[in-house]
Amino acid sequence: MQIEQARPDEAATVAAVLNEAAQWIAAEGRPLWSAADVGLERVQRDTDAGGYFIARAGADVAGVVRIDLEDPGFWPEMESGSALYVHKLAVSRAWAGHGVSVRLLEFARERTAQLGRPWLRLDCVADRTPLRSLYERFGFSLHSVIHKGERAFARYELQVQAIGAPPDTGKLPACGKLGAL
Repeated sequence: MQIEQARPDEAATVAAVLNEAAQWIAAEGRPLWSAADVGLERVQRDTDAGGYFIARAGADVAGVVRIDLEDPGFWPEMESGSALYVHKLAVSRAWAGHGVSVRLLEFARERTAQLGRPWLRLDCVADRTPLRSLYERFGFSLHSVIHKGERAFARYELQVQAIGAPPDTGKLPACGKLGAL
């Protein structure tokens, strides 16, 4: 499986995977992302900024993930530059059960180490037990549960060992292809 930074002209591809996942989750009675969250306009903005990455298995798009340099919305108290933040991890339904989520998390951990940041952080709706179990099996530790409106969110973090980190410029560098470990 190869993971590459999404090009600006691939925003519709990213949005399609996100929308497929959002529809599947909603059909299961557990709606999560709003239409605006996964709409092309929002995804295009984040793709243009270099935040989305696409996992491919041959010609198939297996999944996507957004990796942010900061997350003041869910982690406002954290020191700037201390972590990378995983958002909008989604797997194409055709690739469900094939380890795509784990591979995307491995990729995020590798990016975090490359940038010399000591933490990889993420959040999820607190009642998503299977998702929380995935993160915990991967090695994330529960940091805290916060409330936003009527929803509770579990915040997780994973300590990462830096490897040959370039100076942190505050911009997520472009990424080449990365093969399976």
